[in-house]
Amino acid sequence: MKTNTKKKLLIIAVAFGVATGVTGWLYYNKYERADVAVETVVKIYRNYSYERMMDTIKSSGAIKRWGTFEAAATSRKLSGVFKPGRYVFKEGMNNQYIIRMLANGWETPVNMTFRGYSRRLNDLSLVFSRWFEADSSAFATVLNDTALMDSLGFTSETFIGMFIPNTYQVYWTVSPKDLVLRFKKEYDRFWTAERLAKASAMKFSPIQVITLASIVAEETNNSGEWPKIAGVYMNRLRKSIPLQACPTVKYVVIKDEPDIRRILNRHLRVDSPYNTYKHRGLPPGPITVAPVAVIDAVLNYEKSNYLYFCAKPEFDGTHNFSATYAQHQKYSKMYNKAFATRQREKKTDVM
Repeated sequence: MKTNTKKKLLIIAVAFGVATGVTGWLYYNKYERADVAVETVVKIYRNYSYERMMDTIKSSGAIKRWGTFEAAATSRKLSGVFKPGRYVFKEGMNNQYIIRMLANGWETPVNMTFRGYSRRLNDLSLVFSRWFEADSSAFATVLNDTALMDSLGFTSETFIGMFIPNTYQVYWTVSPKDLVLRFKKEYDRFWTAERLAKASAMKFSPIQVITLASIVAEETNNSGEWPKIAGVYMNRLRKSIPLQACPTVKYVVIKDEPDIRRILNRHLRVDSPYNTYKHRGLPPGPITVAPVAVIDAVLNYEKSNYLYFCAKPEFDGTHNFSATYAQHQKYSKMYNKAFATRQREKKTDVM
């Protein structure tokens, strides 16, 4: 009897051990076993149903064993708790972590590199919509909200100058308004005591510095000339000479002539406060989003007696600078002659 009892107990123990082992293995296989095939970015939009969310993950190819993941998601009732977001499925992740990531909204932020050179607020709307979940119309609504501009200390003309180019870490699901408020924080952070002191020495507000920088940025891509061109404009402003900056005229006419390459006399007659051939001083606001390097070049502008500059006839992106109008006219004739020759040669090549 004792022997039979021992055998029965042993069988029960073995059976329990096997059952426990099988249960443990099934749990491990379902929840804890690494199940990501390759690192993949998956975007889940706010309007996604559970079925569409699952289809998106499946079609991404991120999951090795789809049936197992689907069973785990069902067991954990993911259908009622998943959140929108930009998720990075990393190699080595298990189903348990993935489900928690989706349920808790553990997004991986976007490294948004904002390079600038956007002329208008609606251009910014398109730029931001490429980075984030909200579409361009949602961004346009917020970016053109005059009450919001006013609350942040800007006007419709100056608001675009608040957006400082840089690389920012932002969640993909950020709302348009929250993104704008983030840029306001970055704008305030950008204007350090040192930069503010330099702007004050110029007798400029920060937005006036940015406005001048936007003109300089449109004048040339040659970074070595930015401080010198800024210096020319500072001299003209101090002498109350119109800036006569072609980029400000281009800003006005480019809406009707998107392919414009050269400013002509007829363009100089356009009636706009941005036309610095007609109006003295700075235009009402920035004509583009100037890169940080250009803003700093303006703050550290080169002091000189130059009042004019003209593109060199070599077409190398650099300029000849002049202190007198007579010298400027000589340089202009050289450039115009070279330009005319170049145009004739182009026509000959086409023929």
